[in-house]
Amino acid sequence: MQRGTHLTRRLVQLYAGLTLYGASSALLLRSGLGLEPWNVLHQGLAEKTGLTIGVVSIIVGAAVLLLWIPLRQRPGLGTVSNVFVVGLAMDGTLALVPDAHGWPLRIAALVGGIVLNGVATGLYISARFGPGPRDGLMTGLNQATGWSIRLSRTCVEIAVVATGFLLGGTVGIGTVAYALAIGPLAQFFLRFFAIPGLEPSSRVVAAAPRKRAILRS
Repeated sequence: MQRGTHLTRRLVQLYAGLTLYGASSALLLRSGLGLEPWNVLHQGLAEKTGLTIGVVSIIVGAAVLLLWIPLRQRPGLGTVSNVFVVGLAMDGTLALVPDAHGWPLRIAALVGGIVLNGVATGLYISARFGPGPRDGLMTGLNQATGWSIRLSRTCVEIAVVATGFLLGGTVGIGTVAYALAIGPLAQFFLRFFAIPGLEPSSRVVAAAPRKRAILRS
């Protein structure tokens, strides 16, 4: 594969993945059955501040990125793009897609959101332009404290979900379904969208394939 074509594919995967990630989060929100951990916090903050959930996602992502400084993490193009593109895509999708009413539509939105999230994760991580700000926080904690990626992620996400729930974020069956399904889905789509010549992997994905919600932003 020629170098220019290689780079073009990586950029397309990065921005397609981030856009689809925001869209998938919007579908989960419209289902009303529960959100992925960080969006529980974003929704709770949005309820309290009056800002849109996408704008809150951008603000929180930027704040988390500042925590990379003492943890000595280096952002990439994908890291910075993640902060903005996911939030904008989420708000854009919410403006177009109404709330799901009735169990068939709610379940369809939930399942569609989870599967689309797995596709999005495979796309943008396989592009290898750097982790999302929240994922860099996990790896930074791992390096700074010696905690495993699994333990770092679990502790942070429990705190995030608990805080978001207390602020009014939605925790439900969708939150559990996401946590159980996203690992296997992401692993499958990481292999599916792998770009020849790039080292495959995501330490965060590999460390938590089944139990924890992975690689957001």
